Parts: sequence; structure tokens; C-alpha cells
Amino acid sequence: MKLLLAFFRLVRWQNLAFIAITQLLFYFSLVQPLYAKGVSFDFGKQHFLLLMLASVLIAAAGYIINDYFDLNIDRVNKPKKNEIDRTIKRRWAIVQHIVLSLAGILISVYIDLTTRTFWLGISNFICVMLLFGYSISLKKKLLIGNILISALTAWVIIVAFLCYYRTMFCAGCDPAFYEVYVHRFIRIAILYAGFAFIISLIREVVKDMEDMEGDARYGCRTMPIVWGIPASKMFVAVWLVVLISIICVVQVYVLQFGWWISAAYSILLIIVPLVWIIFKLRSAQSARDYHRLSQAIKAVMLAGILSMLIFRIYS
Repeated sequence: MKLLLAFFRLVRWQNLAFIAITQLLFYFSLVQPLYAKGVSFDFGKQHFLLLMLASVLIAAAGYIINDYFDLNIDRVNKPKKNEIDRTIKRRWAIVQHIVLSLAGILISVYIDLTTRTFWLGISNFICVMLLFGYSISLKKKLLIGNILISALTAWVIIVAFLCYYRTMFCAGCDPAFYEVYVHRFIRIAILYAGFAFIISLIREVVKDMEDMEGDARYGCRTMPIVWGIPASKMFVAVWLVVLISIICVVQVYVLQFGWWISAAYSILLIIVPLVWIIFKLRSAQSARDYHRLSQAIKAVMLAGILSMLIFRIYS
């Protein structure tokens, strides 16, 4: 039991649940309503569940290999959180990484062979390689690691969108409205993928500020180390303003259609917390301060993803 609990902590089960919830909400809120309009997909529920499983397995493998190579840094930054060498032996961590990665890739290949997708296997193989490269060296590079993780966070939504977009067709829908449904599907997917990318980038830089001590000791060239804390805070603040502005523009647009629930939800659970984060960022000094900001950003990310349910309400 102790090993099992250590394994779940190692693979960040809460983050894996977040990935699964994101893709489930994408299906429930954006894909399923299209069936009622006569749009259909050559991508069944069983394929979606396999896609979700592959995403979770590859992410879990990424967390394992990241902790494997971060062992020394984590002894400084998070001495009680890394399970490798404390509960799980290093060689077993590598075995778990390989098994989970292979399982995710093989599931992706199976989906390619049984649907009209043809790119999922190679795409998820590239994701595995990128996560491995990130863990070895890319995370130590200025901005490269941050952008990579942010892109892979957005990929959770993009991969689900592409699987359905590439296989959608008009079954019993009105052909005059089919293009409208397609364009709306594309716009919403881009909106959420963009949100995931920006807020993940913000959180990655805040986490770098939190982990600055251990990163500096082991030669990392993260933004706070290279540019300094004031410049890093300015970078985060600019992106927070950009994100708030985009969300405000979107809400002004949807209010034309009477989407008051969307506006109220976004103001109370996304915009106001983001403004609060900007003010708290200015006074943050310690690793504990940055950790609290990181957790607040994660909560806003969850609120943003849950807002997909609004599209279900107005479908």
C-alpha cells in the first residue's frame, strides 16, 4: 500500500485527474451537443476513452522522468515530495516511465488503425520525446522549457479537438448550418487551447520563482535566474493583463447573445482572481508566497476549464 500511494504521488494523480476532466468536459460540453444538431463523427466513445487514457499515461510517464532527473534539485526545493530514492527505487522509476510511455503510444497507434486519424501515434511519440528532453535539459533553458510545457498543456485540448474535427461529417444536419457548426467548434477549441497555453506559461514562470534556490544551485538558467525577479514579475504581469483582456473581449462578444451566466462566471471566478494575483505578485517575496500564487493560478485554470459547461447550457 505504501508503494502504491507513493506511485500516485509520483505521477501527480491530481494533475492526471485534471487532464481527464479537461478532455471529458471537452466531449460533454462541445462534442456531444453537435450530435443533437445532426453532426456525427467517425470517432466513437470507446476511442475517446482510449484517447483520454493515452493522454493520462503519457503525462504520468512525464512526471516520473522529470522527478528522476530532478532528484538533486528537489532535495533543495521540495525535500519531502520526491518519492524516487525515498520510497521508489530509481531503476523501478525508469521501468515505470518506459511502460507507461509505451502503453500511451501503443494505444494511440491502435486509435490510428481503427479510426480515420493517422497522426496520433507519431504525435504522442513526439510528446514522450519532448517530455524526456524537457526533463534532461530543456527545463534548464531560458523560456524554452516553459513554452514547451505550456504547449503540451494546450495539446490536451488540441488533440481531442483534432480527433473529432478530422472525423466529423454532416449526418442528419442542415447542410446550410454545417459550416457554422464547424467554425464555432474551431473557435471554441482555439479559445480554450489559448487559455490553457497562456495560464500555464504564467504558472510555469511563477513556479520558477518559487524554485529559484535549487535551480540556481544546479546550473539552471530559468527566467528568474537570468533576468531577475523584477523582470520575471513584469513578464508574468503582462501575460496576466493579456489574458484578462482576452477574456473581457470574449465576454463582451457573448453578451450580445444574452450569455449572462458566462459573463458572471468569468468575472467572479476568472477575472477577479487574476486581478488579485497581479496585486499579490507585486508584494511576493518568499518561496511560500510564490507557491500560494502558483496554487491560485491552478485554481483559475480549473475554473477556466469548467467554464466549458456554459457552452453545454447555451447549446
